[in-house]
Amino acid sequence: QVQLVESGGGLVQPGGSLTLSCATSGLALDDYTIGWFRQAPGKEREQVSCSENDGKTYYPDSVKGRFTISRDAAKNTVYLRMNNLKSDDTAVYYCASDLTSCYSDWQLWDYWGQGTQVTVSS
Repeated sequence: QVQLVESGGGLVQPGGSLTLSCATSGLALDDYTIGWFRQAPGKEREQVSCSENDGKTYYPDSVKGRFTISRDAAKNTVYLRMNNLKSDDTAVYYCASDLTSCYSDWQLWDYWGQGTQVTVSS
């Protein structure tokens, strides 16, 4: 019933910006915790942002100050704004949702999108 669809990935130059979208259905967006994760080849899936339904947000040090998560309830969509992108940001990015809080362990999240590729290269 719950569906998440990511979009907005692509190729961007170092220092550039990109906004990812996560279109949701089958859920009341304001009732859910929403997170963004990424996975690069040979690396574990890691959380890059999270938004709880009380408005609290979280970011790891690797992206803090560069990435921003936001919600548009009218469109049932969650966004990830990425600024000052670096080559290390290259990965497949996933959005996820849950009825609980911002767990960093991806295995605790119930719903996932299919992912969108972000490549940062000159």
